[in-house]
This record gives sequence, structure tokens and C-alpha cells, in this order.
Amino acid sequence: MTKIALIAGATGLIGNQLLEFLISDSHYSKIIALSRKPLSITNPKVENIVMEVEQLERHPELKADDVFCCLGTTMKQAGSKVAFRKVDFDYPLHLAKVLKGNGAQQFLLISALGANKNSLVFYNQVKGEIEEAIKSVGFKALHILRPSLLLGSRKEQRSGEDAAKVFYKIFGFLIPKKYQGLESIKVARAMHALSKKELAGVFIYESNVLQEY
Repeated sequence: MTKIALIAGATGLIGNQLLEFLISDSHYSKIIALSRKPLSITNPKVENIVMEVEQLERHPELKADDVFCCLGTTMKQAGSKVAFRKVDFDYPLHLAKVLKGNGAQQFLLISALGANKNSLVFYNQVKGEIEEAIKSVGFKALHILRPSLLLGSRKEQRSGEDAAKVFYKIFGFLIPKKYQGLESIKVARAMHALSKKELAGVFIYESNVLQEY
């Protein structure tokens, strides 16, 4: 039986790569792509809905079997802790609750290395909090991916990440595998592969595991 997938954050680094995998996979007959800007990809399988996640209630027809959450920002991009929390906590949780209410069985979330609700680092704290919050939503299967620094070509410039990428290219072999930079395509490939395992429960994948995809 073919399924319907929904991607939130389809224009982002991982979301865009994941979309390509899902398009080429007969496992999914339809892909709903939520984005703030229109996609550059056009395909008969893809329904692109341009909207903010907080507007989900206006679209009760949005139903999917598997939900892929590729939402995320940085403190610099967000501009404040409140704005950051809105994108990395409020939006993913709202997405999870609405789609679960519409019948979704599986949720795949991109979190981050070091996610911990008790962390003294605000970024890691929020990531840990959203993991715990979505666990309580009650999906049949919840896959949480915790990548380290993502390596790949972003549309927007992130100077801090760019400097870190140069460092990893030179000294990466000295860093433990768990903390090494991770190619974004591996995260997208992992999300795609994990969605087809038909598992039940909560599963967490650290960056060293994602390196194998």
C-alpha cells in the first residue's frame, strides 16, 4: 500500500534533499510539501502548500501517514530567544499535534547533537524540550535524528557554520566520529530509510549513526 508523506521545511537544506528521495520512491504516492516560499521543484506527486505552520488549522484536508519535520533556524537568524523557540519548538509541536489529530502514524524529527531539556545551552535545551514534547503526542513511531554540524550548500549564508566547515575539512580526522561534521544528504537519506522500516516506538539516532547512511 502506498502512503502519503508530508514535509515541513521542504525548501531547507535537508528538506529539499529529502523531497528528491521521496519523489523517486514508489512507497509514497503523494508528497505534501509545506513551505514559506514556492518550491523550485515541480512533480505530479508533489502538492506544494505555501503557508506558515501556525496556519495549519485552515487546512483540515492536510492528512498524511508519515510526517517529516525539517524545521529549524539559528539564534542569529531568529534574532531572539523567543523567535528561535517559535521555529524550533512551537512550530514542530503544532505540526505534530495537528497531523496526529488528522491520522498520521509516524513522525520524523530533525533535532541536534547535544539535545537535552536540562542543558545550560539554550539551543540544546530547546531541542531537548521539543523531543520530549513530541514524545507525548503519541505517534505509533517517532524517529529523532540528532546530527552534528551539517555540511552542505545552503541558500542562505551562515558565516559561523562556513568557518566551522573549513575547520572540519582540515582537522576533521582528529575529531571523534560523533562530533564530526555530517553531510546533509546523509540525514535526508536516513530520514527516508527510517520511514520505511515500519517500526513502533521512540527511536533516537546520534550523529555517528547517521554518518553510516
